[in-house]
Amino acid sequence: MKYKDNWEDTKKRFEAWWKHKNIDRPLMRVVAKRKQPLDGAVPLPPAASPEEKHLSVERKTRYMEYYCKSHLFLADSYPNLDMDLGPGSLAAYLGSKPVISLKTIWFEECMDDVSQLENIEFDENNYWFDLHLKNLTKVKELSKGDYLVNIPDIVENVDILSAIRGAQNFCFDLIDEPDLVKSALDKLDKIYFKCYDKFYNALKNEDGSSSYTVFNIWGPGKTAKIQCDFSAMMSPDQFIEFVVPSLTYQSERLDNVLYHLDGPDAIRHLDALMQIKTIDALQWTPGAGQPDGGSEKWYGIYDKVVEANKSLWITIYDGGVDQWIESADRLVKRYGPEKLYLLFPVMEEEDAYKIINTAEKQWVK
Repeated sequence: MKYKDNWEDTKKRFEAWWKHKNIDRPLMRVVAKRKQPLDGAVPLPPAASPEEKHLSVERKTRYMEYYCKSHLFLADSYPNLDMDLGPGSLAAYLGSKPVISLKTIWFEECMDDVSQLENIEFDENNYWFDLHLKNLTKVKELSKGDYLVNIPDIVENVDILSAIRGAQNFCFDLIDEPDLVKSALDKLDKIYFKCYDKFYNALKNEDGSSSYTVFNIWGPGKTAKIQCDFSAMMSPDQFIEFVVPSLTYQSERLDNVLYHLDGPDAIRHLDALMQIKTIDALQWTPGAGQPDGGSEKWYGIYDKVVEANKSLWITIYDGGVDQWIESADRLVKRYGPEKLYLLFPVMEEEDAYKIINTAEKQWVK
């Protein structure tokens, strides 16, 4: 890649991390602001509309060019472009209307009766799916291999059913019509791959590898983050009954799988998740008002993940560079470098090299 000097080394580190091993230091995302941007690094004016911000191929590629020319992709960071149609765009492909704002995109419920779940189906000519696939295909063409284009965050299982039914309605659906919900999930699991495979085939690299949006993960073959944020409103028994079968089906058909565990109310499902052998790694989002992923408060979660022989994706952002190094150092001493992927905020060049030098001297096994 044009803006990434050590891409082959980074690929080897990712391959090792997915297998819960390492080459030397931990896998690390370290991005620094260039002291002197490259020629042509022209910042963009604010978007004229929400649609321009999220849907404009021209704006996305111009911004990516600016970002690449104004930043250094050090350690195992790499330039990658997101063009999501909001998190959970599978809902739009099934008939939900996207509500597009400058900050985010969400989806209006589109089924006002639970019986409509019987008719859930995917039409490849759906306006939003067709637009999304065309936009991403065009971005891939325009990238010319200078950076990777990410598979979008289409989301899966009950998170999508909750979006198209409405969260409150879906809470009752789980109790009132469990068999209907399970039948809809079976259909949705297959629809997910009809969409995912289209995106993968359009965006995969020459070696068949792929990069997944938001989470800065690359892997050989089909790579994805999977989730169930709705699990915060489910009991452990409900999670095992309704969600685990879908996650198992999904993860068995992907090559590299990161599970996104979102917030304290989702922790109760950790034991069930660790039983799914084809989940390779866990990403923990502490939630608003909580300390970052480097906090010792979360070691109980990480202990279970490592015990299950899975890898860890951990963001460290509280404080400044010295605190980031201290947090990372504690994690490496406790878990070793093999299973760790440590992600830091965008920083100044001096801080970036301080972290990398520390890693190469102290976090090597």
